[in-house]
Amino acid sequence: MSAGAEKLVMMANQIATAFAAQPEDPVAATAAHLKAFWAPAMRQQIIAHQQAGGEDLKPIAAQAVAQLAARP
Repeated sequence: MSAGAEKLVMMANQIATAFAAQPEDPVAATAAHLKAFWAPAMRQQIIAHQQAGGEDLKPIAAQAVAQLAARP
C-alpha cells in the first residue's frame, strides 16, 4: 500500500469510527462526509484502494467507500 493510500485509509477509518458513535447510519454518514469534504482525487484514490481489496479499511469505512463509488 502506498503512503498516500495508507494515510487515506487511516483518515477514512477515523471518520467511520466517529460516525459509528452517532445515532445516524454510520455508513451513509461516512460516505456523505467523504463526498463533502474530500477532494475528488482523494475520493478516487480511496475508491481505487477499496476496489483493489481495501486492505486495512474497517467495515464501515469499506462500505462507505463502496457506496461512494456507486454514486454518480
